[in-house]
Formats: sequence, C-alpha cells, structure tokens
Amino acid sequence: MTTTSSEWESVIGLEVHVQLATKAKLFSGASAHYGAKPNSQACAVDLAFPGVLPVLNREVLTMAVRFGLSVNAHIGKRSIFARKNYFYPDLPKGYQITQFEHPIVGRGTLPVITEDGRNLSIGITRAHLEEDAGKSLHDAFNSMTGVDLNRAGVPLLEIVSEPELRSASDAVAYLKTLHALVCYLQICDGNLQEGSFRCDANVSVRKKGDPKFGTRAEIKNVNSFRFVEKAIEYEIARQIQVLEQGGTIVQETRLYDSVKNETRSMRSKENANDYRYFPDPDLLPVEVSQAFIDEVASTMPELPWQKRLRLQQEYALSEYDANVLTSNKALCDFFEEALAHTKASAKITANWVMGDLSALLNKNNLSIEQSPISAHALGGLLSQLADNIISGKIAKTVFEKMWSSGEEASLIIEREGLVQENDSAALEKVIDEIMVANPSQLAEYRSGKDRLFGYFVGLVMKQTAGKANPAQVNELLKKKLAA
Repeated sequence: MTTTSSEWESVIGLEVHVQLATKAKLFSGASAHYGAKPNSQACAVDLAFPGVLPVLNREVLTMAVRFGLSVNAHIGKRSIFARKNYFYPDLPKGYQITQFEHPIVGRGTLPVITEDGRNLSIGITRAHLEEDAGKSLHDAFNSMTGVDLNRAGVPLLEIVSEPELRSASDAVAYLKTLHALVCYLQICDGNLQEGSFRCDANVSVRKKGDPKFGTRAEIKNVNSFRFVEKAIEYEIARQIQVLEQGGTIVQETRLYDSVKNETRSMRSKENANDYRYFPDPDLLPVEVSQAFIDEVASTMPELPWQKRLRLQQEYALSEYDANVLTSNKALCDFFEEALAHTKASAKITANWVMGDLSALLNKNNLSIEQSPISAHALGGLLSQLADNIISGKIAKTVFEKMWSSGEEASLIIEREGLVQENDSAALEKVIDEIMVANPSQLAEYRSGKDRLFGYFVGLVMKQTAGKANPAQVNELLKKKLAA
C-alpha cells in the first residue's frame, strides 16, 4: 500500500521490550535461559501456585539504573510495582507485575544519527521493569493451543519513547541506536530472533501543521528492523487512505503479517483503566539510594557515541567509518582487536572489517561472533600486506582460503608460494620481455596513448601470477616505457 499525499505527517512512538540478561527471572530463582524444553523452567512462583511470594531480583535494578544513566534520565529513587490485570492462557496469575505510576527510570534522551546523517535527540518518556508472559503455541498441535511458561517471569525493561519520530526510517534508526546501546551496556544480548529485543509501534497521522495528534494504532511485537520499517510504512499509508476516503481511525492493536506485508486488526486498544492497575501488595516499594546509583555509575562502560568520537580522534577514522563500526559492539570489538594485532593502519583494518569480512558474513548469514576468521588472524593477514609480503590481490585470495580452512595467513602464503615479488632485477627482466613481445603497443604508448599503461601493468601482473609488487611495477614500468 502506498500513498503520494504530501499533506500528511506521521507521528510515531515506540515501546521496546528489552529482555534483561540475568540468569534468573524477575521474581523467582528459575532460569531465564532461552531454548529449554517447554515448561521445564517454570517454578511454583512462575506458575502462581497458592501461597508463593515474589522476591525481586536485585540485578535488574543495576541494569535498569545503568540504562537510565546512559540516557541522562531521572532515576526514580522510589519505584512501585503494580498489578496489570488481564486474562490470557499464557499469564498464569491472571495479572502481570509491572511498574505504572512510579517507574524506576524517568525522562531522558537518546541521541540518534539517521540513515541520511541527520542528528536527532529523541525523548525517552520512561523505562519500567516488568515480567514477561508465557508463550502460546498455536501451530504445535492439531486444533489445540499449547502453552509454554518458560518465559513467564523473565525480566523485561520496557523503554517508551516520546512520539517524536516522523518516519519509518527514523524509527528504525532509533531502534538500531537503542539496540546498540543495550548491548554496549551488557544488559541485553540483543537477539531479535529469540525475542530479546521486541518493539511495539504506536502510529498515527495528522495534517501537516496540526498540533493535535491523530488516533493511533499500536502494532504489536515486531522483532526485525526491516519488518518494523515495512509495518510502519504500511500503517501510515493505510491510515491516510482511510482518512482521505472520509473514514475514521479506530484506536486498536494490530498485528503485522510479513508474508502479505500488511497490518491487520487484532483487538480494540485497551486504556490504562481497562487493566485495573493497583500496587502489588506482595512487593514493597523499591528504594534506590544515591550511593547505589553512584556505584552503578562507576561501572558504566564506554557508550556508542563516546566510542564513535574516540575512533575518530584516536585512529583518524571518518565519521562514516566510526558510525558503521560502533553500530554493533561486537563488530567494533573485533576491529579494535584486529588493529591491536596488525601493522596495518586503522583505515585499512576498518575497510577489511566493514568490507570483505562483513560481506562474507552477510552472504553466509553469520554474525561477527561466528566469524571463521578471528580478529587476531585478520590482523596477521593485514600485517603481511603492510609488510609487502603479499599484494592486495593475493591478500583477497589468502583471505578466502583462511575463511574455508581456518588456517593462519602465514601458513597459506608459505605453503602455496604466494610471497610477493619484490626483486627489482627480476621484475625488470619481465618488463623487458613484455616490451619486446608487444612492439606495436609500445610504439602507441610512446606516441601519446597513456591509457595503454594499464595494459602493460596487467601483462606484468599476469606474467608474475599476481605476485609482483604493484607499486614497484608502476615505478619500473614508467621508467622503462619512457626510455
């Protein structure tokens, strides 16, 4: 669905559920590990057995405060857990323990760089702690629904943005920035496929210049950056079409169908009073001292925007290169480790990490953590290149062999005789032979057809099986051809 109308403006706010990287659940000692046999990690507290009481996992407070400090947010020194009442088969208690009026993290801001290089400062409304629900499995059994309660009670930090995003692409830029941040903070593994980082998008449209927001629709549980963009784009176009045809937008929750690339109605959107929030009588208010906040502040890691600036200043990388590298913590860690084990420059190392390595990883659907070539090994290859032991062309051949074999560059180079030819006398002999064998081209070059220089370079590289030092070849050829 597309629209060409330029009279409308979209208003987007995102609610991101970040699964906190704790070993245990929010209010029980059951494991929060992903991938276990269904219902094997649900204890009496998670199953809401009579008489059981929740006990807060202290580690989640550290992680929540760490996030709050990273976005310069107000930290709630007194936060309250509430019961959010609704009835689904995967919610054993009949309510979800969450934070409502008094969240642990208040207003903050997230700096975002968009795809086209604009700098945005997107407001964070709040971030509150809550437990996850279980999971309904609709396709596991014939005509029945299974319920897996392993996720029930897993700790989440729900991060709510202000409705300040104005396009699907900007929303994705915000999401990617937030994703990188929680990974840098080591409070979430960021695994979208496993549901560790999920997004609900609130989308509305209004006429440009209208200060009043339109009626919004919420798109639930989208766990892919690409699908978030497509879902928002579709929803914006749908709402504009409805309004231009004289209809009205209904406040509702919608699901995104990635196969049909459309959103469809799921249920009418509930308001806060529909959930009948009230303070959980089994949990005392959480008191966070300034000493605790200071302690967390002392352990804060380097944040993405801090690292981006450091890469530019310390390694003289361009803003673009620094942006790409710091967009993924693991990628940046790989780059810096490779750089620590090579004689090559930071720029050349960055080019290989962002170029050849990333291309092969994407082609094979692998993450940087799954790379068959380690950072240390890549650094070794680039050292061989920097020392003129191999040429750039040979380096790419060696790189491909390292990928498939797992061997070090030096072993491949030595075994296959790929050392670059740096012997001036030997190269001069090759050039002399080529000049004798190509008299007409030589005459044309000397009569002014400079473009034939590349022709002679190619012949030398072919004759030496690509082992000749390109810079040396260029220098010797210029002297010989001009003689």
